[in-house]
Amino acid sequence: MRKPYTYFTLEFYDQENGIRGGGGLGVLAADTRRVADQMGLPFVAVTPFYPRESYQVMRDGKIFDERRDVDYHDFGFELVDTVNIKCNGELCRLEVIQKTFGSTRLICITEPNFGELYEGLSGSDHRLYQEVALGFGGYQALKILFLEPAVLQLNEVVTFFAALAFLDDLVASGMDFYEAMVLVRRSTLYTNHTLIQAAEAEFSSEQFERYVYPNLKSGVVRRWLSEKFTDGRVKLSSVTLEIAGKRNGVSKLHAAVADYHTLGGEKVEFRAVTNGIDMKKWVLPETLTFYHKCGIMSSIGSLTPDFRGGLDNLEADKIRELKRHGREVLNEVLAERSDQNGAFLHFSDDDFIFDFKRRFVGYKRPDLPFRDLLGLRAILEPRGAHYILAGRVHTGDSVMAGKLSKILEAVNKDGYLKTHVHYIADYDEKLAYGLSVGSNVAINVPIVGLEACGTSWMKDVANLNLLISTHDGGVADVKPDNYLNVAGDSEEAELESLYARMEEAVAAWDNDFDLEFLMQKQLAAFLPIISGHRMMKNYLDFLLKA
Repeated sequence: MRKPYTYFTLEFYDQENGIRGGGGLGVLAADTRRVADQMGLPFVAVTPFYPRESYQVMRDGKIFDERRDVDYHDFGFELVDTVNIKCNGELCRLEVIQKTFGSTRLICITEPNFGELYEGLSGSDHRLYQEVALGFGGYQALKILFLEPAVLQLNEVVTFFAALAFLDDLVASGMDFYEAMVLVRRSTLYTNHTLIQAAEAEFSSEQFERYVYPNLKSGVVRRWLSEKFTDGRVKLSSVTLEIAGKRNGVSKLHAAVADYHTLGGEKVEFRAVTNGIDMKKWVLPETLTFYHKCGIMSSIGSLTPDFRGGLDNLEADKIRELKRHGREVLNEVLAERSDQNGAFLHFSDDDFIFDFKRRFVGYKRPDLPFRDLLGLRAILEPRGAHYILAGRVHTGDSVMAGKLSKILEAVNKDGYLKTHVHYIADYDEKLAYGLSVGSNVAINVPIVGLEACGTSWMKDVANLNLLISTHDGGVADVKPDNYLNVAGDSEEAELESLYARMEEAVAAWDNDFDLEFLMQKQLAAFLPIISGHRMMKNYLDFLLKA
């Protein structure tokens, strides 16, 4: 393999290969690897393999977490070797495993006590151990495989220790510290997914004494790092900004509003590289075939120069035909899962489905449509429409768990809503795909200014769902008149706008002209934005040509 594009991430979501992430960050990482393979790029993703995974189940209207052990041997990984790191006075032995896919590799570090993704609080010892193990262990894995990174992409600040290990190795090998820092900075990209620096966890100098410094070979690097602490504490973003010469946000809006500062107090400028998705992974095969046949998309998943002309072939009958295929897939997925009342769902071609499928956190406002149950019922009942909620509640998030319970309790008191509003627990890749291809309308209503990008809505757009959204994250890369925009100067006004847009979406699906007009306009605006190939080319331009 030529010098590869190397991508470090604490989260990777690829259920086919036995790695279950927690949400969009991991899905993005797996999509990036797949797109690189389609483009024939030498690419290496380095991530942990967690031997324990978390699942969520619903009993009596309440969410419970279950843990299950997983074994990498069951997923075709090859054991390469072992590496050692020093943590908390002990020598920790890490297994290095890998799988190869065309021009790309997936390299994982693991050990039996590694735990699960995001185990413990963000500033805890165990979390620091996982991050140090990925950084120092992952860098050692590259060396034993004779892989020298052409570029090093850090997917969020938790991967800082990979760049630190790179710097330390150069200096310990005899390179002048300042020359080494220039080389590392020139080669390293920090990809930020978090809007506010102050929201990040901190680590103490005492924790670094036990988990980080024992892994450094160079005293010069140790002194440099120790000088970055303020009052005995440090944010990883602060040192990541020092070591990464290139920085990007994951949408135009995110890059413009992210509030980060260097240790010297200077405002950090981020380049915008909006996230994208792997079309081959997430688009219904029948829809993908239509895109190819009509000259909208090439066989490898990139858009053609005249893709907008090809969209003229997207007529209402074709949209409904493709949705019927998607509905079959959705029904197959739902046959294995029940809603909050234990009902296994099966929808006909004529059933109308709204869905909300994304992490169940406050700023995404999954509860917004339920603040006026009579108003929601007035939209759903005339069309016999259903509303599906799917999203994982973060472990320990009692506020959102309580909010979900209250929503379902109120819904179950209404005779119509009880049978037409459904919460499907344990949201994962399979359910995300089923809803993307099988629903009619996607709801995406984050508080404006709080969403970095989001990718769930991208899968909806590619699969011919009408998008109802606030103008935030990656959606805001285009003008708001290209989709069904939710707006207002208060949450009450936004709720009124949301209901109006839901009624508009129902009417459009029953009117050929409106359906074609809205769908073609939506796709013309968003297909260039959501393309994973576009994302990868943007990164290559930024890293290799800037």
